[in-house]
Amino acid sequence: MTIEEYIEGHTSPEPPLLQRLHRDAHLHLMRPRMLSGHLQGRFLSMIARLMRPRRILEIGTYTGYAALCLAEGLSDDGVLHTLEHDDEMEDFIRTYLDASELGAKIRLHIGEALDLLPDLVRAEQFDLVYIDADKRQYVSYYEAIIDHLPAGALILADNTLWDGKVVADPLPTDAQTQAILRFNDTIARDERVENLIVPMRDGLSMIRVR
Repeated sequence: MTIEEYIEGHTSPEPPLLQRLHRDAHLHLMRPRMLSGHLQGRFLSMIARLMRPRRILEIGTYTGYAALCLAEGLSDDGVLHTLEHDDEMEDFIRTYLDASELGAKIRLHIGEALDLLPDLVRAEQFDLVYIDADKRQYVSYYEAIIDHLPAGALILADNTLWDGKVVADPLPTDAQTQAILRFNDTIARDERVENLIVPMRDGLSMIRVR
């Protein structure tokens, strides 16, 4: 038994719908490893349940797995807005949103996040933000939202250890690693926030607005 298997065995179980989504993704999608999965999904759910946010923003929907986890903690009148650039994922996402009792609280937006964000952050005040999209745009996503978030808001950013490549010299052609390094450096220098990188899976940054 691995330590991860032990942790999973002693963590609240994955809800049945998410188990089905997980299997479906592994059977039919090219990159199923991108979805959050059991441990990270329960972590996202726990954070949202502790915060009880009215508005959640997710940048990068992929399958909708993380959106459904985060939506578990929404307040009674809460809404989650999730942004996905790949329109070919829409049918898959909507299948699982429609199958969930939480689906009515989730608004799916198809398009480029940097095109969608300006209107969204003007219209809504987000308490919780989850970033898990194009790594090369992490700094741009952050800059698009940070001045619109209230004190106490929390940003979660996935993949900030990037398979351990953050502690190696990136190749000049490795744009994604270079972008993650820029993002981590930007957050570490920004006095508007406090930051903790949790070594879960591929690294999850917790960034709290002061």
